[in-house]
Amino acid sequence: MNKNWEELEYIRLLGNIVNNGSERSDRTGVGTYGIFGTQLRFSLKNNVVPVLTTKKIFIRGVVEELLFFLRGETDTKKLEEKGVNIWKGNTTRDFLDSRGLQDLPEGDMGKGYGYEWRNFGGKITSNKYDNNRPPPTNRYAEGVDQLQQVINTLKTNPTDRRIIISAWNPKDLPEAALPPCHIMVQFYANKNQLSSQFYMRSTDSFLGLPYNILSYAILTRIIAQTVGMEAQELIFVGGDVHIYKNHLGATMQQLTREPFDFPTMTIDKQLSSVQDIENLQFSDFKFENYQCHPAIKAEMCI
Repeated sequence: MNKNWEELEYIRLLGNIVNNGSERSDRTGVGTYGIFGTQLRFSLKNNVVPVLTTKKIFIRGVVEELLFFLRGETDTKKLEEKGVNIWKGNTTRDFLDSRGLQDLPEGDMGKGYGYEWRNFGGKITSNKYDNNRPPPTNRYAEGVDQLQQVINTLKTNPTDRRIIISAWNPKDLPEAALPPCHIMVQFYANKNQLSSQFYMRSTDSFLGLPYNILSYAILTRIIAQTVGMEAQELIFVGGDVHIYKNHLGATMQQLTREPFDFPTMTIDKQLSSVQDIENLQFSDFKFENYQCHPAIKAEMCI
């Protein structure tokens, strides 16, 4: 048997959706095949990181997007300048206008992941989108800085059962380019070992899920290193778990491939505070022994 049983479980999930998924309509008009409710588990011990190997993953894009969220940023033009176009289609002028977000400049995701992670329940001040004025002295003064809360709690009360970051704020949904798909993550500390479990209400299983798995694995490693713990396990829980109809051919191609072992990742920077996390750069992450099959192209559904 292949040693990488964790990626084989992901492959089996794709196969289950293809073979048993229900045909459903969706927001994009493309249509999906989907199931409801699933779980995948990935070990993070010994610096192993779940970068899927049955197709090449754009690692730099995943890291840059995660760091963008951790800084509480919303201007996706900053990602585009780095060659990361994950949010480009969902922040065009036409797309934002279709969501009733005429006040947002093109490229801004509004009250999305980074905003809610670092300023949950806060307000967008009048100068937030005005380049002619300086930003507020404290970007996170009005809302809840959930990242800071998680770090404080893990350092002072690690067995707390409320160590959670939530991106789902019903009041703010109309002010976001897209309602969040990965809506919450819970952290669990056990004898200096840190695990996390993240929930996705909606999961593009071929194109998006591999990125989400890697992103939350890296997030867990970042927080573990910041609070002086070792990363142990990542658990994914999915609600509406689907494959878009126009991804079926690409999915079938991936189903024929045998996984390699996962690579390892280290963070070559001392981390002890939120400020240290905000100053992270992609160059601080070192991935080793990533062996993978070639990339499989698929169009993102907007």
